[in-house]
Formats: sequence, structure tokens, C-alpha cells
Amino acid sequence: MFHGSMVALATPMNDGGSLDYEAMSRLIEFHIENQTDALVVVGTTGESATVDEKEHCDLLRNIVDLARGRIPIIAGTGANATSEAIHLTRCAMEAGADACLLVTPYYNKPTQEGLYLHYKAIAEAVPIPQILYNVPGRTACDMLPETVERLSHIPNIIGLKEATGDLDRLREIQALCGDRLELYSGDDATGCDFMLAGGQGVISVTSNVAPLAMHNMCVAALAGKADEAHEIDKKLGLLHRDLFLEANPIPVKWALFEMGLIPDGIRLPLTVLSSQYHEPVREALRQAEVIN
Repeated sequence: MFHGSMVALATPMNDGGSLDYEAMSRLIEFHIENQTDALVVVGTTGESATVDEKEHCDLLRNIVDLARGRIPIIAGTGANATSEAIHLTRCAMEAGADACLLVTPYYNKPTQEGLYLHYKAIAEAVPIPQILYNVPGRTACDMLPETVERLSHIPNIIGLKEATGDLDRLREIQALCGDRLELYSGDDATGCDFMLAGGQGVISVTSNVAPLAMHNMCVAALAGKADEAHEIDKKLGLLHRDLFLEANPIPVKWALFEMGLIPDGIRLPLTVLSSQYHEPVREALRQAEVIN
């Protein structure tokens, strides 16, 4: 259903943290012009943890309206309470999103059976296509391949964003699930090899600032053109690394501000990028030929 370079879109904010829809409109146009394959909105990079439920749903409605059907919209609707995840997923469906991305419940450490029942309940409650999202480095919760396999039999669970960066994990899931799920990398540094190994795309932080290069890399990788894909990816290597010098989305929001695309607003407890990292991020942008 989805493939290629799917940007984990940052949410523009003004100084003080208010949402900036004018800047959001600029970002959406920037991605359409640069051939990004889908927008993944109000996820981790979109600061979903610091927007309340009303803001979350308002953001989804506004983004769908601004996109006007020109690019697929995948809405981040995960939560660590199943009832809240159902509510946000229903908001996304009513707003007109094309699919939802649901992170594993964070902090409360559910069992594998709890994970299965959580996702099953959401899928049964809201008939929109849904993508599982496993990122144990953030959630302290690892959804194992056997649980993914169980969930792959639910018709409207259509994909998995796997952010461990472990290609052996990819191969295990492929062996268990066959073609029942589309598989997306959630790790920019290994996204190229993930696609060359059979994945369908990458949900990317790097594509916030280098969307055309990420799109072209994905096109090459999905076509099995390993040399071409690796050549493009090499130029993006510093971005893959240095956009994580502090917690995402701190560096990428600063980079977008440096590019003149958004204000420098970010919500506590996150803070603006520390000055010691400004030049490394600038150099990463230069290497990727984003800035001069």
C-alpha cells in the first residue's frame, strides 16, 4: 500500500510551543515538490508526546486539508492506553488519513499477549489500515516477531515499522509473515540495506531535510540497484548520525529552522539543540548538499 521514502514529519511550533500551521503548509509543499512518498504525521518526530488529544486530532484534520489528497497521510495514533489509541485512530479515520501508525505502548511494559490484545482491539474498533511500530529503544517494550506474526492475520493490520536497526530481525519477520505485511525501516542508518533485503520503505527523520535524496535512494534500493542506492546513502550518512546527537526531534527541528522552513519552537521537556552541536549538524547538511 505504501512504499519508499515516508517522512516522519516534524510539527512546526512557534516560540513558546504554539502550533504553526503556516509553517506546516510550507513543509507539506516542500515534501510534495521533492517527491516524498508519504507523510507520517504526529508521531515521535512530530512531538506526539507533548500534544493533547484535541491538538492531536486538530493537527490531523489540518494536515489532511493542507495536503488535499496529493500525498498519502499516515497518522501517528499510538498510545499506552488502548482506549486513547482507539480514540486517536478514530479521529484519524474521520479526518481522512490513509492509514495509522501505532507505536507499542510505552512505559507500562505490556506482555506479548497484552500487545496482541491491544493491537487487535484497535484494529477491530477502527477499520482503517494500520501499521504496527516497534521501537524498544524508546518504549522499553519489544514486540517480538512471533507477536507480529499473530497480528499479521488481522486484515486491516497492513504493515510494520521496525526501528531496531536489526536486519536479522527483518529476515525473521519475513520468514514468519511472508507477504502479509509491508515492512518499513524506522532506522535511517540501516534503511537502505533494509530495503535491499526486501523491505518496502523507510519512515525517515533524514527525509525531513533531504527529501529528494531520500526518495531517490529509496527508488534505487527498491529496484535492487545496490550500488546506486549506497552511493546516495553515503552522502546522507552524517545526517543519519547527527540528527540524533540529541533526542529526536531536537536536531531535525533545529536543522529545519536553519534551512528557513520552520520557527525554532519546541515543547518542554525538549529544548532547542545545544550550541555545541550546531556546526556538526550544519556539516551534515552540507555533505548532503542541502545547504552550501
